[in-house]
Amino acid sequence: MKKGRKKKNFNTTRWIAVGFLLVILWGTIMLSLPVSASDGKATNIIDALFTSTTSVCVTGLTTVVTATHWSIFGKSVILLLIQLGGLGVICCMIAVLMLFRVKLNMREKVMIQESYSFDSIEGMNKIIPRVFKGTMLVEGIGAILYCFAFIPRYGILKGIWYSVFHSVSAFCNAGIDLIGDSSFISFSNNTWISFVTMFLIIAGGIGFIVWWDLKAVISEAFKKRKFKGQLFKRLTIHSKVAITVTIALILAGAVLIFAFEYNNVATIGNYSPGEKIVASLFQSVTARTAGFAGIIQDSFRLHTYIIIMVLMLIGGSPMGTAGGLKTTTIAMMFICVLSVIRGKRDTEVFDRRISRDNIRTGLTVVVVGVSILLLGIIALSITDNFTGIETSYECVSAIATVGLSTGITPMLSTAGKFIIIVMMFIGRIGPITIAMAIGGKKINDEDSRQLPKKRIIVG
Repeated sequence: MKKGRKKKNFNTTRWIAVGFLLVILWGTIMLSLPVSASDGKATNIIDALFTSTTSVCVTGLTTVVTATHWSIFGKSVILLLIQLGGLGVICCMIAVLMLFRVKLNMREKVMIQESYSFDSIEGMNKIIPRVFKGTMLVEGIGAILYCFAFIPRYGILKGIWYSVFHSVSAFCNAGIDLIGDSSFISFSNNTWISFVTMFLIIAGGIGFIVWWDLKAVISEAFKKRKFKGQLFKRLTIHSKVAITVTIALILAGAVLIFAFEYNNVATIGNYSPGEKIVASLFQSVTARTAGFAGIIQDSFRLHTYIIIMVLMLIGGSPMGTAGGLKTTTIAMMFICVLSVIRGKRDTEVFDRRISRDNIRTGLTVVVVGVSILLLGIIALSITDNFTGIETSYECVSAIATVGLSTGITPMLSTAGKFIIIVMMFIGRIGPITIAMAIGGKKINDEDSRQLPKKRIIVG
């Protein structure tokens, strides 16, 4: 029994990794076809692989200009890959089974649990429809809102196409656009497009579980007609932490970028005060794994780059479309540190105690993620001759699946492109999933060994 359980967990984590790989390979084949390129010529395999990976891993780093290089067919393939990657390949695979009324067995339910980091497999049959309905609803709203800006600019058909594409890309935190090599910089003074994009990025990045929690709490409040001081209290601890940290990071990032770049004429120095506020807010939001560039990315001051890289590395919240180490993980590590400093035995937040297993998992995510990032920076600095900040910015953007770049992506060597491809892949499916898929091991809850305690001197 014990052996079978290990095998099941091993297969589950491998299926998640293999599922993404298969979709990436399919995308690579489709994008390498002559029909996918605007000039009717076959795209070289490395650029096709890079584009397929950045689409499925919803990153946004590109070696060719999406708007001009790809045909309508190629852009449609990219849109499909973004949607698959944003929802999760495993989620989409199981959705197809449910569409044909194939009953989910234990294996599929465990795959959903592993893919979305649930504690149990209860109610797995209802999760996929809720994810799809919620996604289609928000992306539909986003597309309609975009139409008010894109149709007057591009016409009806092209305006609708642009609205749909960018709504999916923004919600899935992909950051791939059809505007050109300037991304959304040309819209930096367009408040409507900026706020619609930020709404979609935050909606996708906050996580589906926070949506459902908010919906349940608000519905309950309407039934009981109790609103004042009740909504936030009734949320789960996960939602409280995710919402609090998300708001804090967005506001803190915007304030710091505004202050640091206020007089920098290469970025926002020549903007009006209102435009500076919107541009700083957009940069803070997009840095947390979306990747649409609202400001020129190769001219920030050093301290601004550091702030943006921190935002990128933290990323969004679990069970959403965003990448990064996740808001809840970083919050948990920070609270744990504060507890040690204050001399507390337990890690507490919002009058609740966080389990030690939860903290161990979070620590593993941080250590493995940062270790892979450092290895990637070292490897890219060996293969390509860019500055330290350019190399670091590119690698952080890849591992956190953001897509912001100082402009070096098209200039990467073949080896450099492979390094970024691997980092995007690991960043999307998660360092722990990769480690478990390779090692095939998971924490054994039935391990009851109690070894003697010893202390290691630290500090």
